[in-house]
Amino acid sequence: MTLVTRNDENGIATLTLNAPEKLNALSDAMIAALQAECDRLAEDRSIRVVILAATGKAFCAGHNLKEMQAGRQSPDKGAAYFADLFARCSRLMLSLQSLPQPVIAQVQGVAVAAGCQLVATCDMAVAADHVRFGVNGVNIGLFCSTPMVALTRAVPRKAAFEMLTTGRLIDTAEAHRLGLINRAVPAADLEAATQELARTVANKLAVAVRIGKRAFYDQAALDTEAAYALAGQVMTTNMLEPDTDEGIAAFLDKRPPAWKP
Repeated sequence: MTLVTRNDENGIATLTLNAPEKLNALSDAMIAALQAECDRLAEDRSIRVVILAATGKAFCAGHNLKEMQAGRQSPDKGAAYFADLFARCSRLMLSLQSLPQPVIAQVQGVAVAAGCQLVATCDMAVAADHVRFGVNGVNIGLFCSTPMVALTRAVPRKAAFEMLTTGRLIDTAEAHRLGLINRAVPAADLEAATQELARTVANKLAVAVRIGKRAFYDQAALDTEAAYALAGQVMTTNMLEPDTDEGIAAFLDKRPPAWKP
C-alpha cells in the first residue's frame, strides 16, 4: 500500500495519508513517505498550492504507539530511538511550513496529538463540521510537547495550555473560534470547499505568494521593529519582480494581468 498518494491538478498537489486501518498514524514509514513528498514539492515550481488530506475515519491519530513501545523496550534503541523519532517528526513539520507553496489541511476526521500538530502546522485548514481535535497525550501520561510547539503558534496560549493539560477534545466550532482552522463545513462539502480555497490562492501570482509565505513566518519570530525592517526588504524584492510590475500596470489599466506561466 502507498502510504502517501499524490495527485496533481491545475497547479494543486493533493497529498493523501493512506493508512486508514492505522488511523493514518505517523509511523516511521509514514513520516518518511510524507517527508519524501515534501522534499519533492520544495523543488516543484509547477505546484502553487498543496492540500494535505487523509483517507478513513481519522485524519491522523498521532504517533504510532506500538512502534514507540517497541522502541522503548529495545535495548539497542531506547533514548536514541526517541530522539531520532522526534527529530524526524520535527523536520517534517518544519518542511511543511517552509514549503514555498501554501499548505491547506483538509480534515475529514479526528486529528489528535501529532495529528493535531499536523493541522496546526499547515498554513490553513478546512474541516468537516463533525471533526474533533486534541493534544490528548496527557491522558496516557505523555505530555504532547512537540505538538505543543505548533499548537501554541496557532491558538491563544491559555486555550493551548488547557488542551495540553486536560486532554480535552474540541469540536470544529471551537477550533474555528480559536483559529486552529479557517473553515468548518458539512462533510459532504469538505473537498469542494478546500478546492475552492486552494484555487483562489493558486490563481495569485506564484512568486508573490512564495515570497509572502516565507516573510510571514520570518517576521513572526521578530520584534516589531525588526519585523518592519524585514517586511520592507521583502516588499522591495517583490516590487522588483517583472510580474509584479505587470500586475500593477494591469490594475491601473483596468485589465487582467498577463503574468508569465
